[in-house]
Amino acid sequence: MATTVLFCFDHPEALAGWAAIDDRVMGGVSRSRMRHAPAGHAVFEGQLSLAQGGGFASVRARTGTAAVADAVDATAALIEVRGVAQRYKLTLFTADGADALGYQHDFVPDADRWTLMRLPLADFVARFRGREVPGAPALDAARLRQVGLMIAGRQAGPFALDLRSITLA
Repeated sequence: MATTVLFCFDHPEALAGWAAIDDRVMGGVSRSRMRHAPAGHAVFEGQLSLAQGGGFASVRARTGTAAVADAVDATAALIEVRGVAQRYKLTLFTADGADALGYQHDFVPDADRWTLMRLPLADFVARFRGREVPGAPALDAARLRQVGLMIAGRQAGPFALDLRSITLA
């Protein structure tokens, strides 16, 4: 089965279009960003705060529609990561806009080495504003419009997740 590369973070230009959507939209004070490391990978980093009702930090970018059109037979998302053993979420969106239904899968990276994590698409859970959406349609990778990364779950403090790539297979 062929893989569809959504993001390869080996060059700074790969971060164009990534933007933070943190709990600040609801009065919180968490902050996050994506930056390019000199070693040739991306870093999702920031500070997660529980103050003022906060508790999540996230970044998101649009995918190229031509790239995902080839992903009709995809069964998994592959994410090459390393970072402190905190729980993150990969979110796949099949609609445009900041307030869209997302399909999430949790993962915990290995802090000591790069790991290619395989997240089966069938295990992604439909969520809207943090709440599970029972009866939502199954995730259709060929309709993917946006990809996001999130840290939440009362994990207050600094965080940093290194990323080399996000693909569909």
